[in-house]
Amino acid sequence: MISNPIRVLLVDDSVVVRSVLTKLLSQDPEINVIASAADPYDAREKIVQLKPDVVILDIEMPRMDGLTFLEKIMTHMPLPVVMCSSLTRERADLTMRAIELGAVDVVGKPSSTQTDGLHEVSIALIDKIKAASRARIRRFVPKTTPMTDAKGRPLGVTATSLAHIRGTGYARAKVLTPPPELRRNQHKVIVIGASTGGTEALRVVLEQLPRETPPILIVQHMPEYFTLAFANRLNSLSDLDVKEAENGDKLRPGLALVAPGNSHLTLRRVGVGLEAQVREGPLVCRHRPSVEVLFQSAAKVTGPNTVAAILTGMGADGANGMVMLKQAGAATIAQDEASCVVFGMPKEAIARGCVDRVEHLERIARAILEMCCS
Repeated sequence: MISNPIRVLLVDDSVVVRSVLTKLLSQDPEINVIASAADPYDAREKIVQLKPDVVILDIEMPRMDGLTFLEKIMTHMPLPVVMCSSLTRERADLTMRAIELGAVDVVGKPSSTQTDGLHEVSIALIDKIKAASRARIRRFVPKTTPMTDAKGRPLGVTATSLAHIRGTGYARAKVLTPPPELRRNQHKVIVIGASTGGTEALRVVLEQLPRETPPILIVQHMPEYFTLAFANRLNSLSDLDVKEAENGDKLRPGLALVAPGNSHLTLRRVGVGLEAQVREGPLVCRHRPSVEVLFQSAAKVTGPNTVAAILTGMGADGANGMVMLKQAGAATIAQDEASCVVFGMPKEAIARGCVDRVEHLERIARAILEMCCS
């Protein structure tokens, strides 16, 4: 055991799940499961007493559901929380609400009978705990001012609550006025990679982009099903058409495609147009989807007509792809340390000397538009 391992509290009503999670996490000497709890009331006492570095929290539990408990944690004693949820579409919607309340990340819950893919589940869980332990956390401050989407429909969250997610402090952003030159540069393609903290960072960026923006392809490290709920959320908050990518989707201005969880996203040229490829494959840089895969594809297919941005997240996924993009003549942007939840992926790209501009999160959308016009 290393001198200062990450101290983790597991909160799940299933003794079997707690046992499986403990076994998986015990493989890494940098993580120490200090305790477990079967319900939020027990968990609260252990948080106060043991002061864990990271909490792994289920959504559906007896006596108090996980979302209610999460809001109490982030309001009264904020600390890094990773949601561990079953991979279903219904749970995905609930998990997106957890992200809005301040959860750092989400991971799929392993099954006690699962054999195939358990190693990959272990990798994702360990990586997300390590990233969460380094994340900037801010107190959640609930308000009563309802938020609406671009069409005036209620979203069930509040402006101030979103402004206090994971330390960013950013409320809804205004759509930028498209530069006149943008319409003459529709041959451009935008690729964006993000991980821990990326769900909120991508919201800030996409909310500012006008419908005239060239097509966007996005890799956000999330499990299967959760990327669909995430894309739907972005679609409701943005003037862009945002959807989970499907194989063969035609790229067009105003469309943003989010890589499906558990699949890689790449580009291919078909005639004079471009379309998305969604495919299986091994983990790359410990991830599927991988930013590296998307960036390398863009370097080969669209090269100098690419604008690439790498946002908050732990690790180096996408850094070597950024090098390839730069060598191919692409324009490259990295999020700065001050606005990152975890300054990992951008830091690695910057260290490789392949980044044209380092920008605060609030200025990345403007930088993308400017680079699309150059």
